[in-house]
Amino acid sequence: MDVRGGPRPLLARRPGRGPDPLRARRGGRAPRRRVDHAGVGRRASAAQPARGARLVAPPSRAGAHRRVVGAGGRRGRRAVRRAHRRGAPGPGRVRLAARPRPRAPGRPSRGPSGGLVSSPGSQRFDLRGRSLRVVAARGTLVNSVFLVALAALGLLRGVILARFLEPDDYGIWGVLIISLGTLLWLKQVGIGDKYIQQDDPDQQLAFQKAFTLELAFTALFTLVLAGAIPVIAVTFAPSEIVLPGYVLLCVMPALVLQAPLWIYYRRLEFLKQRLLQAVDPLVSFVVAIALAIAGAGYWALVLAVVAGGWASAIVSVRSCPYPLRLRYDRGTLRSYASFSIPLLLASGSAIVIAQGTITATTAHLGIAAAGVVTLAASISQFADRVDQIVSGTLYPAICAVADRTEVLQEVFTKANRIALLWAAPFGLGLAVFAGDLVHFVLGQDRWGDAIPVLEAFGVAAAVNHLGFNWDSILRARDDTRPMAVAAGLTLVAFLVVTLPLILLEGLEGLAVGFLVQTVVVVLARFWFLRRIFPAFRTLAHCVRAFAPALVATAVTLGLRLLDGASARGLVTIAELATFVAATAVATVALERDLVREARGYLRRD
Repeated sequence: MDVRGGPRPLLARRPGRGPDPLRARRGGRAPRRRVDHAGVGRRASAAQPARGARLVAPPSRAGAHRRVVGAGGRRGRRAVRRAHRRGAPGPGRVRLAARPRPRAPGRPSRGPSGGLVSSPGSQRFDLRGRSLRVVAARGTLVNSVFLVALAALGLLRGVILARFLEPDDYGIWGVLIISLGTLLWLKQVGIGDKYIQQDDPDQQLAFQKAFTLELAFTALFTLVLAGAIPVIAVTFAPSEIVLPGYVLLCVMPALVLQAPLWIYYRRLEFLKQRLLQAVDPLVSFVVAIALAIAGAGYWALVLAVVAGGWASAIVSVRSCPYPLRLRYDRGTLRSYASFSIPLLLASGSAIVIAQGTITATTAHLGIAAAGVVTLAASISQFADRVDQIVSGTLYPAICAVADRTEVLQEVFTKANRIALLWAAPFGLGLAVFAGDLVHFVLGQDRWGDAIPVLEAFGVAAAVNHLGFNWDSILRARDDTRPMAVAAGLTLVAFLVVTLPLILLEGLEGLAVGFLVQTVVVVLARFWFLRRIFPAFRTLAHCVRAFAPALVATAVTLGLRLLDGASARGLVTIAELATFVAATAVATVALERDLVREARGYLRRD
């Protein structure tokens, strides 16, 4: 009987049939269960039954899971009995308490909505008993040593090659690097970043799919470069760069074969990753020096790049823990496309801005003005060094905790503050001492026009580092569209503000326009970051991050006002020492906890 006095159609016995298979074998009628429309089963209460609920008896089969029956009529009764005989749920039947199956080792667990629940210690990394923070801090140290050694090796190579190569050789090489290097920005579509971000249960299959896409995109891009080389040759040097340009394209397959480095990067095995990466610059160094001494000219530089790339590819393939196979499916392509297309648009925007700045400056102000812009950009780029080390090290760890918003906010704020400990003093120091740098080092006669540009680029480099590591957060969350939006807004600012100012005011207009572009991109970053981190306090973060550099700048400018316009010389050295000392003291006083925490991670076992 139904709880309201009506018949029970699902459990009623029909004439000529045997006992109902849903009746319990022991004790007569089994305990009734109430089922509401939401599909949740619980014991019925005769006093307060649920409206529209039916009473059913649980199946009597030993060890069977409890199920809920929600179908009625003759068709429903037959489906129920067939399903019961098969041991599978029939129409309208929902499992209430399925037995949990043990999860295979290395398989990521999933949350209620099917999203992956990261467990960095066991799923992604072998931490060997250490915390993820300690491993990331040690990785920062390894990456710092590698990048410093790489910069020193590059400087030594440049000094040695300058004694054996002619200026014309460097000119041809410079045209190749600037032209092809700018186009290579388009190749950075984040396939490796997407592989590091994913959390597929079968990592071998995930790597092979990413490798296949990288190979396909590189092949397509190589064809584009092959068609672009004759155009570049007609524009710059018809007979000199065609052959070396095509020889440089031989390194493109080697770049694909270096994909196994992603695996060690994802696992936070920074030492092994960097040892494999060191093969390229070491082989390039030896080959370039040997060929330059032999009188090969610019071919020493070209063949050194090819030799280094292929040497690194060979050791990467030999050390790859997975076999290299071509695996493709449309779902993976869609996933990587949604991740990479915004990055491609952002790279295209950067190319338009860079090429547009150089083209407009050269056409309107001359080649010397373009040299001023190149110099200022080259010096200001040193502000990015610490952020490249910190953000590059933390990215795999950020991917492991991408589903934990509070941890992401902590990582973002602390990493950004650490990067600003270097970027803010460097940028503001460049702005303060730009005139002294030109007067005493570069030469006032040749580079006097560079002072306002250096000042603007210095301030912009410092301000641009506010939230500079936001791209790591977006990549880890598999949401790269805000990067394309911010790049598009920056491009609009360049076309509307910077480009007209270059034509109207020259280099001073370029300086103002560049500052406007920087403000636009920083505001766009923080607007998107507030959507990710609602509790993030933008103003407090900016003030706290810039406080040490602002204190040092105020002290230095105060001393300069007291000193007046007297002759510089030793006074400049004293001011520089004061700036460095004031920055160090203010950093220790205002960021003591952050510095102590970072040092503590390096000391822990």
